[in-house]
Amino acid sequence: MNLGSHIVQRTLRLPPPVTRNLTIERDLRVPMRDGAVLLADRWIPKSGGDGLPTALVRIPYGRAGLVGGQMARPLAERGFQVLVQSTRGTFGSDGPFDPLRREREDGLDTLDWVIEQPWFGDSMILYGPSYLGFVQWAVADAAPPQVKAMIPVVSESALTLEFLRADGFSLETPFGWAVQVAGQERKFAMPRAMLGAKKVRRALHTLPLNQADTAAMGHRYDYVQNILEHDDTTPFWKDLDHRHRVAGIDLPVSSVGGWYDIFLPGQLRDYRVLQETGRTPLRLTVGPWGHTSMGVGPAAFGEALDFGLALCRGEQPAERAPVRLFVMGQEKWRDFPSWPPPGYEPRRLHLQPDGGLSPGTPPADSPADTYRYDPADPTPAVGGVRMAFGVKTGRVDNTALEARPDVLTYTTPVLDEDVEVIGEVSAEIFFRSSLSHADVFVRLCDVDEAGRSTNICDGLTSLTEADHTTRADVQLWPTAYRFKRGHRIRVQISSGAFPRYNRNPGTGEPRTTATTLRAADQHILHDPTHPSAIILPIG
Repeated sequence: MNLGSHIVQRTLRLPPPVTRNLTIERDLRVPMRDGAVLLADRWIPKSGGDGLPTALVRIPYGRAGLVGGQMARPLAERGFQVLVQSTRGTFGSDGPFDPLRREREDGLDTLDWVIEQPWFGDSMILYGPSYLGFVQWAVADAAPPQVKAMIPVVSESALTLEFLRADGFSLETPFGWAVQVAGQERKFAMPRAMLGAKKVRRALHTLPLNQADTAAMGHRYDYVQNILEHDDTTPFWKDLDHRHRVAGIDLPVSSVGGWYDIFLPGQLRDYRVLQETGRTPLRLTVGPWGHTSMGVGPAAFGEALDFGLALCRGEQPAERAPVRLFVMGQEKWRDFPSWPPPGYEPRRLHLQPDGGLSPGTPPADSPADTYRYDPADPTPAVGGVRMAFGVKTGRVDNTALEARPDVLTYTTPVLDEDVEVIGEVSAEIFFRSSLSHADVFVRLCDVDEAGRSTNICDGLTSLTEADHTTRADVQLWPTAYRFKRGHRIRVQISSGAFPRYNRNPGTGEPRTTATTLRAADQHILHDPTHPSAIILPIG
């Protein structure tokens, strides 16, 4: 009895396997165009795997342990042979590990090598989450015809750039990831990472930030220095941006994401590009998940088997709507013909005096609301879009956060009917600061009958002339949510969510070298000339 196989089957809610008896051919040598050799493991049934459809998984996190047991095994037991390759510079593969930068060339060379192998049949899929999805986007427009589908999961075609926005630097995720990969080949890497999580969180407070890697790891790390030095407007990241390739992809795509995933905006952008090209078959599945939520795995493997394996066999995938969304609040899966779904029109809810929020009613003459933001005691990130050891993600109670003096709230009266919001969410906040450099963070929440406020989606933008009255245009995460009758809709406004976003020091110094923190008095305007509002797609 293969206990691990049974545990994985139950955890991922998979159908029974064709076989539980597998064999692994380890350390296959895959040559690259520059002479480097990348190592790969091939998982196949013991009865023989030659000719079976191939699932290609290219990964920087190693080929053994949890990766093999939870990713390769389920597919190899159910009709695929699985090739798991360590990307350049990781776990025995040649070269230095320069994150994300060589994945197009190495990926295309790997595809050429696979289709020339005597054990290859005539079909394969590209599969995997996060970084493993990015490597798919990097090659998909030039994939050979033997590639029948790609299944990118919680991923997108410009993986790093959402973090590195000049108008909103997302600090926690790229820094934490850098610490993780820098130590991942040491013994007991995972326990070390878990035990060191508090040290990493403390390091995010380091000033200047270009010393945070030393505070966390004891040495400087090139990737950390690069993310601090180069924002998304610089040419440095050009080779990591594959957004321009998406329209040229001629592959069936099934994309799996989560409402609280760090890559969701880019993932939905990629889907819309494919949708506009008329690509079929094309699927999108979005659940109530963060980046590493347990629910992501079952959905992803389901698509690999129902969508990818069927196409590899020359069959039509099981019939379903192109877009399947979990509507939070209703707590139900629903099918739609497209993203964003038709029938959901943007409606403005205006900020009102005394913390009110009203649909369609412009604000009356009223003084601005004020709060003081102090980067020495930054407004904390609570729940939502997070990816770090030991922190909560997704929907959480916001009571303590909203009790802080640096957080303002605006709330509707009790709803007399359900209100359903599905699509892109944004806000227009008229804002003025005592300093020229400031951030505006906006969060949409649901307040239940007991008064508990739960976060739905949020976003942040940075301003550079904030000492003049400015309209801050804030793009929140997309969502699908039903506010129930008897609940209230709430908007939070603050000037940060640390350490998800880097705290704004208020000085205009480069984020790499800033050492001075200046507190600021912030003003939120809501009057006929400054109609601050959140814009919700309501159906």
